[in-house]
Amino acid sequence: MRKRLAQMHVSRYLRHEVVTLIVLTGLTVVLFLAVTVVSRIFYAQQNALAIRWSIRGNTDLNAGHYKDADAEFRAALRYSRGNFYYQLGLAQALLGQHLTSEAYSYLINLWSQKPENGLVNLELARIASGAGDTEQALRYYHNAIYANWSGDQQSQERNARLELIGYLLRIKSRAQAQSELISLEASSGDDPAVQARIGALFLEAEDYQHALEAYRSSLKVRPHDAQALAGAGAAAFELGDYLVAQRYLERAAAAAPNDAESRGRLRLTELVLQLDPFRPRIPVAQRNRNVIELFGAAGQRIQSCPAAASYVSPGNPQQDLAGAWEKLKPQITESGLRRDPDLVNTAMDLVFSVERQASEWCGTPTETDSALLLIAKLHEGN
Repeated sequence: MRKRLAQMHVSRYLRHEVVTLIVLTGLTVVLFLAVTVVSRIFYAQQNALAIRWSIRGNTDLNAGHYKDADAEFRAALRYSRGNFYYQLGLAQALLGQHLTSEAYSYLINLWSQKPENGLVNLELARIASGAGDTEQALRYYHNAIYANWSGDQQSQERNARLELIGYLLRIKSRAQAQSELISLEASSGDDPAVQARIGALFLEAEDYQHALEAYRSSLKVRPHDAQALAGAGAAAFELGDYLVAQRYLERAAAAAPNDAESRGRLRLTELVLQLDPFRPRIPVAQRNRNVIELFGAAGQRIQSCPAAASYVSPGNPQQDLAGAWEKLKPQITESGLRRDPDLVNTAMDLVFSVERQASEWCGTPTETDSALLLIAKLHEGN
């Protein structure tokens, strides 16, 4: 009997322990779930606050309110420590306040985490270019061009390359700028605004043939664009293709009457075409009249520029330019030029020598003098 009672007591004890264990396990699970839910709610609230502050930071960053953006990104980082994009926003806000050293510390740390990030590389390139560190600037610019970008990858790559080209032009590295422009042009498509911008950059880089081609591509789509017409005219002018330059500059002047630069270039172009005695198919009589007019202009330049007048050519050490001009003057008449056509070359060689020396020694030339220098350049070596 006692044995049976003992067994019953043990059985009740075990059942009680099992029930207790089940209850405690249940309570543990409930408490764990409660803690998990509370934790999730807490982190969700933290994340929501971080997002809210980052949105404000981005808004102020885009508006140029860098001090406010600084405070807002720091607030976002208090709720989301180590967030890559909040740190990037803070670095940009610091750069906007010219706190370059502090911004660099953030950016170089971010670069170590994501060296393929386009914006980080671009900001580091800007810092290096501002510090005059060309090697590092080129490195980071090229990283940015071939980096990963959110959004329109091709557009971001193009913008990064355009910024690099602008930097190369600022430091007078024209050959590198031309190379980057050729790469850019190959991937830019037919967008007329992009082609016009590329044309302007080629013009600044003194690659006039590529500039003209880019402007022509733009004008196929927007034939009345005043800036593209002016740019095409300027490129053709620098190439010495004055007939083409005249056509574009006339259209540019008509499209933008207040464009004084294009109007001035057009007047000079018209003077070159009018005065050039060597242009194709010019009648002999007109050629001779031009030579006489230009020879007279060279005489006036000699009178106003004693330094040029006294210049002695190495080819004729016995006579200065003024003496050579006086000696040749009696022969430079319509009848004299008809009798001896070779005098055209002799006279114009002297005219070109006078203008070159005067431009070097005697200050600002007249429009006619400028036209003569361009004619000399056009025919030098002929």
